[in-house]
Amino acid sequence: MKLLLATHNEHKRRELERLLDRAAPAGHWELEALPETVILPPEDGETFAENALDKARAAAAATGRASIADDSGIAAAALGGAPGVRSARYAGEHATDQQNLEKLLRETPAGSPLEYVCVIAYVDPASGAEQVFEGRCSGRLAEEPRGQGGFGYDPAFLADACPSGLTMAQLSDEQKDAISHRGRAARALQAWLDGRAV
Repeated sequence: MKLLLATHNEHKRRELERLLDRAAPAGHWELEALPETVILPPEDGETFAENALDKARAAAAATGRASIADDSGIAAAALGGAPGVRSARYAGEHATDQQNLEKLLRETPAGSPLEYVCVIAYVDPASGAEQVFEGRCSGRLAEEPRGQGGFGYDPAFLADACPSGLTMAQLSDEQKDAISHRGRAARALQAWLDGRAV
C-alpha cells in the first residue's frame, strides 16, 4: 500500500520513511512525498492532533489518496507546557531550529523536565477512515547543545530512556528511533495498518 505524507519538511519525511521502513515487512508500505503543488493549511490548531488531522485531510482531499501527517513539538514543564504546538515557531513565525533552541535554553533552567510529543494522523478519502496515533518521550533539558544528528530541539534533549547522558542529537538513528516520540507514534500507526490488512 502506498501512503502519501502530508509535509514539505524534508527532515520529517526522511525520518518517518525510515521509521515505517523499519516497522513494516519489506515492501509492505511505501511512503511518498507530497506534491509541491499541494498547499497545506497553517498549523493553527490548539492541539497536535488537530494540526495533524487538518494536514492529512487537506492532502487526502487534494489528491484523493490515503494520507498521513504528523505534528510534533516539545513541552517544557517550567513554561507551563510551552512551546507545545508552537514549537516550530517558538522564536518567531520564520524562526530557524537554532533560534528556537536558543530561546528554549534562555527561558528554561537546565535539568528541567521536557516532553516530546508526536501525533500522526491517517486519513483515507475512499473509506472515510480517520485515525490518530500519539507518541511521547520524556526527558530533561541539557545545559548546552551537543551533537550533530537529529533536528529541532534534539541537541538539548536528554531522554529519560537513554541513561548514557547523550542528547537525542548524539544518538544513532537506530537508538533514537527506538525511544523517540515519532518512533512510538509510527509504530502505533504501523500496527494499526497491519491490523487493518489494507
